[in-house]
Amino acid sequence: MDIQQLLQNRHSVRAFLPKSIPTEELQEIFNLAQSSVSNCNVQPWQNYVVSGNALKKLSENFIQQLMNGAQPNPDFDWAINYQGVHRERQFGAANALYSAMGIERDDKKSRQMAMARNWQFFDAPHAIFFCMEKYLGIMGAVDMGIYAQTLSLIMQDRGISNCMQGALGQFPEPIRKSLNIPDEIGVLFGMSFGYEDTKANANQSRTNREDTSQAIQFISD
Repeated sequence: MDIQQLLQNRHSVRAFLPKSIPTEELQEIFNLAQSSVSNCNVQPWQNYVVSGNALKKLSENFIQQLMNGAQPNPDFDWAINYQGVHRERQFGAANALYSAMGIERDDKKSRQMAMARNWQFFDAPHAIFFCMEKYLGIMGAVDMGIYAQTLSLIMQDRGISNCMQGALGQFPEPIRKSLNIPDEIGVLFGMSFGYEDTKANANQSRTNREDTSQAIQFISD
C-alpha cells in the first residue's frame, strides 16, 4: 500500500476483534518505528506496550479510578479549551462518532459510558503508552507525535488498526504503578491497537479534513 492509500484509509478504530498480534510481528513493527525522525536525533521515546492479563488489570484499575470519582492528573499540561474553528472541529468529530453509535446529544449517560471505553482500550488486545522524560517538554512532545504517526502508518500498512488517545495520559498513576515507570518518566498519551471489528457502529464514524487552502500558504517571493 502506498503512502496516499495509507493516509486515506486510516481512521480511528474504537472496537477491536479479540485477536492478538504475534510477538514476532510486534517486534518487526517497533523495529521499523525506531527509524522515526526526532530533533537532534535525541529519540526521546520510552514507550510501554501492554497486552494480555496486564492490559486487563490496568483497565480494571482505570475503571475503579473513574468510579471513585478521580479527577485527571496528567504528567503534562492538558489544560486546553479549544476556541473558534478548533472547537467547531472538536464538536464535529464528537457528533460524527456519537451519531454513528446512535447516541443522542442529550443522552449524557451514554456519552459518558462511551467516553469510559477509552480506559477499557475499546477491547483492543494491545495498547501502547507513549512516554518520555518529563524535562523534555514541548520539543519532546513534538518528537513523540512524529513517532506515533510513523508507528500508526506502519501498522496500517500491515492491516492493523489503532486509535490515538489523549485520554490515556490523563490518569498516569495507575499506569506508573502497574508498569513500574520511574517518576522522572511522564506518560504523554496512548494508543489502543489490534484488528478492527468492521461491524461495530463506532467504526463507521469518519471525520472530514479542511481544504488545503485553509491550512497552507505557498510563498515564493
